[in-house]
Order: sequence, then C-alpha cells, then structure tokens
Amino acid sequence: MDLRQLALGALGIADPVRKAYAVQALWAQARTQTLPLDPDAVLAEPPDLPGRSARPVLVRADAVPPRSPFTLVGRAALLHAIAHIEFNAINLALDACWRFPGLPPAYYLDWLRVAAEESTHHLLVAEHLATLGHVYGDFEAHDGLWTMTWKTRGDFVARMALVPRTLEARGLDATPLIQTKLRKAGDLRAVEILDVILRDEVGHVAIGNHWYRWACAREGLDPVAHYRVLVAQYEAPRLRPPFNRAARLAAGFSDEELAFLEEPPAARLTVS
Repeated sequence: MDLRQLALGALGIADPVRKAYAVQALWAQARTQTLPLDPDAVLAEPPDLPGRSARPVLVRADAVPPRSPFTLVGRAALLHAIAHIEFNAINLALDACWRFPGLPPAYYLDWLRVAAEESTHHLLVAEHLATLGHVYGDFEAHDGLWTMTWKTRGDFVARMALVPRTLEARGLDATPLIQTKLRKAGDLRAVEILDVILRDEVGHVAIGNHWYRWACAREGLDPVAHYRVLVAQYEAPRLRPPFNRAARLAAGFSDEELAFLEEPPAARLTVS
C-alpha cells in the first residue's frame, strides 16, 4: 500500500488513541524510508468516514455549554473541547492527504506530518484530561470542523482556503486567550501543552497558506479575491476579532488578508 492508501486506512480507525499511534507510526515510516506514492491514483472512498467512536456525543455547536476553567469540571470540559479539536485535526489532515490526486509529492508529506503532530497534541491533552478525572468522550462536542471538510471534498482550492487557513487558523487567535484563563486557574501544565499546540499550529496554517496560493496560481486565481468568493459560496463562519496578528503573519497571512478579516461584517459580504 502506498502513502495515500495508508493515510486513508488511518482515517478509518475509530479509536482515538489507536488512530493517533497509527498516524505517528506512519509518519515515522515516511521519514525514515521511502514509501510508495502514486499521486495520480483516484482512491475509492469507503463509507462512514471519518472513523470515530460513539463518544463524544455530537450536538449542535450552540448546544455545547460555556466552559469555565475556574471549576474542576469546567476546566475538564474546556480541555475536552481542545482534545476534540485536535482529534478532528488528525482527521482533517489525513483527509487532505488521501483525497486529492494529482498534486506534488511534497503536498502529501506535508499533510501526513500535520496529522502526526495533531496526534501528539490530542494525546497530550487527553493525558492531562485524565489527571482531572475524565477521558475523551465524557462531554458533548460539535462537528463543525468536519462539516466544512466534507462540504469542500470536491473542491481542492476551497479545502485549502477554508479548513487550515480559516477554521484551524482560528486557534491562533483563541489559544493565547485560553492560556490566560488557564494560567489564572493555576493549570500551568495545560498552558505548557497549549504552547506546543500554538507553535505547531503556526506551521500547519502556513502549510495551508502555501498550498492555497499554489492552487490559486495553478488555476489563475487571485488568492485574496477568490477567498471572498469561497467564503460566500461555502458559507464559512465569520471570524471575529481579536486576531493574533503576530501568529497569523508568521503563518504566512499577508497584510491584505488580515485587513479583510478586520473589515466590518457588512463589508465582508461584498464579493469581488
């Protein structure tokens, strides 16, 4: 089996811990030896992707209650939400790795590396969650990240625009704010874990930016103007300030792109 087939197999694994270790093993194999890779193969999509356990129970995003870190159960629920994001991020990266044919080999290796790093993030958060008396699956969660992944399954440009550099990039803005609350709550281990996540996520968003611009260049599209089109077409969530400008600039966003994010909502609805 080649790299893309193996990534698809890992995506189908339901158990989060087994999936995380399978992805890490696959990345270690890809780093230390040459794996077969057929970029042009059109792989058959199995049913019931992604693989995931019956828990956590998935509900609407607005049905997930607020999570205060200043009580033990509230902090556990907050960390559970982060573990869920990281588990979804494994799935997003694996899906990007197997789904789209005809791309440079570096593309597939980039997304396999992202999947492996997201696996590490999930395991770190889940391990810390256990010290609070909970496991991943104990709290309800929502499926917003995978919903956009599924909506963009037939549009490579939209996938790169709206998943890594829109939904996942939101973590660049949210993480420092969460760290401030966790630090006040005295959970310094959680703050340390989020330092690792934020560092790696800058790189993941940079990969999304790189391949989005590559795709736009291939299609003769202006990346800034076309992003507006895609936001409207796929009804991407409207991002609100504050934005972590330093992290977003480090991840490859341009000043023009940041200016678009900071526009008033009415202005953003205007598609060029």
